[in-house]
Amino acid sequence: MIAAAARSTKDTGRLLSSPQLFDDPGRLADAIIARTGKRIVLALPLGLGKPNRLANALVERAMADSSISLRIFTALTLEVPRASGDLERRFMGPVIERLFDGYPEMIYARELHAGRLPHNIEVNEFFMQAGKWLGSPRQQQSYICANYTHVLRYILQADVNVVAQLVVPDEAGTRFSLSCNPDITPDLLKARREGTADFIYAGETNAALPYMGGEAEMAAGEFDFLLDNPALQFPLFAPPREPVTLADHAIGLRAASLIPDGGTLQIGIGSIGDAIGQALVLRHRNNEAYRALAEALNEAGQELAPFEDGLYGASEMLVECFLDLIEAGVVKREAEGRLVHGGFFLGSRDFYRKLREMSDEARAKIAMVPVSYVNDLSGDEMRKRAARRKARFINTAMMATLTGAVISDGLDDGRVVSGVGGQYNFVAQAFALDDARSVIALRATRNKDGRTMSNVVGSYGHTTIPRHLRDIVVTEYGIADLRGRTDAEVVAAMLNVADSRFQDALLDEAMRAGKISKDYRIPEAHRDNTPARLEAALGAARKQGLLPLFPFGSDFTAEEQSLMPALGLLRNAGRRDLIKLALRGGPENAATRPLLERMGLSRPQSLKDRLYRRLLLGALAGTAD
Repeated sequence: MIAAAARSTKDTGRLLSSPQLFDDPGRLADAIIARTGKRIVLALPLGLGKPNRLANALVERAMADSSISLRIFTALTLEVPRASGDLERRFMGPVIERLFDGYPEMIYARELHAGRLPHNIEVNEFFMQAGKWLGSPRQQQSYICANYTHVLRYILQADVNVVAQLVVPDEAGTRFSLSCNPDITPDLLKARREGTADFIYAGETNAALPYMGGEAEMAAGEFDFLLDNPALQFPLFAPPREPVTLADHAIGLRAASLIPDGGTLQIGIGSIGDAIGQALVLRHRNNEAYRALAEALNEAGQELAPFEDGLYGASEMLVECFLDLIEAGVVKREAEGRLVHGGFFLGSRDFYRKLREMSDEARAKIAMVPVSYVNDLSGDEMRKRAARRKARFINTAMMATLTGAVISDGLDDGRVVSGVGGQYNFVAQAFALDDARSVIALRATRNKDGRTMSNVVGSYGHTTIPRHLRDIVVTEYGIADLRGRTDAEVVAAMLNVADSRFQDALLDEAMRAGKISKDYRIPEAHRDNTPARLEAALGAARKQGLLPLFPFGSDFTAEEQSLMPALGLLRNAGRRDLIKLALRGGPENAATRPLLERMGLSRPQSLKDRLYRRLLLGALAGTAD
């Protein structure tokens, strides 16, 4: 438990005093309502930093009393995955129980999905968990479209009167770390000290958070209220790392060749981020192998040498790949005594453990700072410019048009898939810095309902990054350098990195629109952009362990990892393909028996189970090395 904190007079403006301590979230919610009245505008951090117990208590109070108006301003509400379909449930059930047991769901999310959240409670998100709310008209209407750097302004305009956050105390209980989410909190507190905002600041302690110092650290006196009860603390939300496909590795190998030694790196979460990390490690530690793979892909950038000066990280999200890059000696260039500056983090259980177990000296090299620092150049601009030399800001996208516009957050009917977040911020920085580039990593295709579709499109009715900010687009099939090029040159470059199954239709569309000459022909060197070509170029390296499914470890068991390619094949298969797999089946042997056991199909009892068993054996045979 936390002892009452001493008063602090270090800050000017607002007088800091000891926070009022609570061991029950309901009583804390009542204290907040007693202070604010029945109109509550509650700001919660993005992602991991939400105080679930306190937030749920406030929601319960508002659900029980319709005279309470509760507006929640937040982003990325984390939800435990829900399996769809019997095979997926068989696979994901044990995984979910193992990784998410004990994590308290957010009541407002549960009630929104069920259609039961009363209308005196409104949830405004500026970034959504990808795809979660596509079918919710209420959340589509409540979404606030915002660059991450503008969120502070919008929260202040909303007259926020409560800010609440998950925090971790130091051993003395007199100082606290915002840990995973400095986010916009330091800027909100600065506004409160300067008298331009007035709100209750409430913390909820959780000892599982890594204690991050620097700007993520603050005196206990900043808090008005603290919920501190070890019995109520919960395991952190810890999504497992995603499997890295061969296409992801191809993107990673190409992107790594664009990153200069002595430069600055920003990457995002997910399998493409891990693929880029693996390629950078390979380039540094096994340069001969990296160069051979880059040559096998036929097209790569000029940056192929190992890292002498190393990289510095300036990333909105501290992805766990940065720890792997530090360990490998790739990220070793310091700026202001730090290896990485990040605004928030979210990752696997191993990621949190590594951060907690680091020495104080090693952890101090990782600076958690406000998003206003990493996402923007304003404020200490000369210092930031000096640190962010030769920057490569790498973000992922859903689609890109032939003329270079990027679609990352929404659909052409207006529905929001996720949000803009900080993507625009980093693209803008790439143009503001003299030697920086924006790199958009894009899978050339996607599968939907058994059909393969191109992610390079002629045009699209929604844009995240407009074409006048087009820069570099990397797919598994090549690198399209678009900056400063004519529209015809851009169309030609984008055709070169599209999947060859769609190139002719895309070329016809561009010709009809008058965006490329009628006699243009796609070069033969780019006419074999196919998965088979990738397999021929990289398949041997996969088998040799150079391009593993999980380059930096996994929470999945060996059996689960072995099942993933087969389950992926079944998930993306069309009806005709499923029939073929069922008819073909596959052998039951020493390799497949443990996998059938893991899926509960070793002794099928029903006709459906026997069909699933045959499909799985067929898929296992179809994906065997």
